[in-house]
Formats: sequence, C-alpha cells, structure tokens
Amino acid sequence: MISFTGRDRRTAPIALAILSCAAWHPASAQDSDAAEAQPAGQAADGPEAPSSTEGEAVDAGSGTEILSANTLSLIVDVRVVLADGHQSWVEGGFGKTRFDGTTDGDLQLHSQPVEASLIWQPQFTRTLNANFSAAWQQGHDDERFDVMEGFLTFNPSRSGNTSFSAKAGLYWPEISLEHATGGAWSTVYTLTPSAINGWIGEEVKVIGAEATIYQTIGTQDFSATVGAFGFNDTSGTLLSFRGWALHDIKSTLFGQFPLPPRNAFMNRVQEDVTRSILEIDNRVGFYGRAEWRPSSSIVLNAFYYDNRGDPEAFTQSLQWGWRTRFWNVGLVADLGPSTRLIAQGMTGTTLMGFIPSGATRYWVDTRFRSAFALLTHQIGAGALTGRVEVFDTKERGSRMDPAEENEDGWAITAAGRWPVADLLTLFVEALHMQSERGGRARVGIPAKESQTVLQAAIRFRW
Repeated sequence: MISFTGRDRRTAPIALAILSCAAWHPASAQDSDAAEAQPAGQAADGPEAPSSTEGEAVDAGSGTEILSANTLSLIVDVRVVLADGHQSWVEGGFGKTRFDGTTDGDLQLHSQPVEASLIWQPQFTRTLNANFSAAWQQGHDDERFDVMEGFLTFNPSRSGNTSFSAKAGLYWPEISLEHATGGAWSTVYTLTPSAINGWIGEEVKVIGAEATIYQTIGTQDFSATVGAFGFNDTSGTLLSFRGWALHDIKSTLFGQFPLPPRNAFMNRVQEDVTRSILEIDNRVGFYGRAEWRPSSSIVLNAFYYDNRGDPEAFTQSLQWGWRTRFWNVGLVADLGPSTRLIAQGMTGTTLMGFIPSGATRYWVDTRFRSAFALLTHQIGAGALTGRVEVFDTKERGSRMDPAEENEDGWAITAAGRWPVADLLTLFVEALHMQSERGGRARVGIPAKESQTVLQAAIRFRW
C-alpha cells in the first residue's frame, strides 16, 4: 500500500516553485555539487593560502572580500521519497531513518523541500576568513531557520615543510569523510550519511577552538590537531535512548531533537527532547586528531574525543551532562583515477546519572560501535556510490534493561549523482537497513524491523 500524506500535498507546490526558480537562475554563479568542496580530510596537503578574489573591499592586494556574490551561497534540497517503516525518530518514534511509512509501517510517498541553507564566507585578509551558515530543515525543531555553523579560520600561507592553522567558533570537528567542508556541511557521495556521521551531525558539534600543525617529511605529509570546547554536554543522549540512525538532519545552535518513549524511570528523570548545544557542568572537553598521508592516494587518520561531561550534572528542565568518549579511525584510498574507497570505524562509551547505593554503574552506561566501507566511482561528471555498514550498542547501566536497550543493525546504501545544469545536481538513492531493539515493545511494534527508503533529490547550489 502507498499513501500520500496531506502535508506532502501542501508542500508539493512549494517544491515545484523552488525548482522552477532554480531552473531559471543565471548559470554563471557557481558550480553545482558535482564540483563542490572536497569532503573533510580531503583538502590539499596542509593549509592553503586564500586566493585573492574580485571585488576586494580594501585594495587589490589585501585579499579582503566581506560581502559580495562570491561570499554568499544558497543550497536548496527538494525530494521525492518512498519509504516504509514505523514512526521515525524525528517524530519521537523508533524508526531509524528520516522518513517513515504509514501508521502500519507500509510504504508512503513524500514530496517536499527538505532543506534551505544560506552560507556566508567572508574573507577578512589573505589569512583570516570565516564560515557562517544557517538553515531551515524539514522535520527539525518545528522547522525554524537556525544557525548551523559560525567560525573563524586562520590559514597562513605555507612556506617550507612546516605550517599551521587555527579555527574557533561553532563547528563540527573534522571527523566525517562523507561531508563537504565548504558550507552547510552537506553530503558529497550519498544523500544519507552513514550512522557514524549522522550521529556526528546530531551530537558532536562544539563551541571551541583548535590548532593544527602540518609537517612534510620527504614525500609524506603529517598533521596533528588539538582542540578544546564546551557546550556539548548532552552528547550521547540520542545514542543511548534511541540508538543509531541513518539520516541527514543536522543540529543547530538553538535546536533540539525528540527522544522515543523511555522506560518508566527514565521518563521521569529525562526531558523528552535533547538539546545538542548546551553547557551544563562548566567543564572543558578536548579532542585530538592525527593524519598521515604516505602517498598522494592514501590518507589515514585517527580521532579521539572526550567531552569530560559530569554524568551527575543536570538542569531544571532535566537535561543531563553525559560523559562521552570515543575513538574514530578513517581511511581514504584512491584505487584508480576514478575510484575511491572510504572507511570509518568508531567505538566509544557514554555515561549519565548517578551510581545508586549498592550498584557499581551509573544509571546509563552505553558502549557504542559502528563501521562502514564506501566505494565511489566517477563516471564522467557523475558518480555511483555503494556503502555497507554495521552498528550496535550495549547497555550496562543500573537503570536500563539490556534486553530493551541493546541494539544491533546493518545497512546497505546505493546512490548516484549527476549534474543536470550548472546549478542543479540530481541525486538518487536506495537505502535498506535492518535493526533490532527491544524498547520498540513500548509502542507495540516488533523489536526487529527492516526499513527501505528510496529517494530522488534535486540539489540547487548557487
């Protein structure tokens, strides 16, 4: 059975209007996503000196450009989606994807714009620039327009074998190998990122600062990054109460995410939403990243994160500090002139609450793991991509029942990307996943569920 929702009928005219405007936009403004910024970790060796641009605000040698057509970008994403599965986590359910099926879990058709992002990238000097973005996202926090990122970057020109860069503000640390670094943190190879990088988009955005040193030794390049941050105390909430999910909704400065029904105890002590950007315990977290490029075709990196959250700290609204730590390792290998292999693996733990008398563990003590391998092959101006992944969580908390909270799952994704005009890129994607979580019994659905999502999207980038 296929159902077309009333809301989709209301938003369909909006989608068509946006597409019509996009199609008539002048083609000289900017390249489409087929040529957008490289994914994080794939930039040229070391920091690059910002190039001079037209319309400089001070003089021809200053490298300054504050507000012009060159510093502003707009991304609009419109989709037609066919999905099944029970209520999505976006609506407070246990569904693992952004889109869901009918009340009975049957196939349902969605047609709607899903995101509109505005990016401002001023260049203050040749070495100092910024990135500010705000977005409206369908299904996110009552769909209001909110700040996504805002940070300054210091990138001095490289000379010799050693150089450095620095960054400060609101940003995602450099973990994902599937997202573009150049505005709105959009995906490059697929519409839906992996479970790992979907979670990074939800709960690992920070307000902080970092510094990176780059070193070339012979033909090999190395870099090391250290960062300190705050306002990320709730990281781990979604992983524990909902588990992993595959979607492309990103956290915003003032936004929040719904939580599915929890056990009777947790319903009393935890607010039914989680706020991603929040400082509760006034502790400074830290992270470190190391990268090695043994050749021009291979990149290896490792990332460690510790938010140093106080599991016993909480607010009046019952938002908690979570002690979340994880390791992430990544690989990018070019297997030929048109084929690239990307892999990531993550393992970590998160803690919340108190240790009851006579117990040895906090209320929540969740170990989480996930890994994926992605293969992409460029065909002319387009590309075909496939990804496989596995994920799980293991619950050991004193107030959580492992039979309800443990989770196992896997997913497979196939996607294609083709530029259809100078400003328009067509994406198609098929995602199938299977997951098992006992907590689904709280809403009367089976613990084990298979979900399929078929998407076609037009991404307009000006």
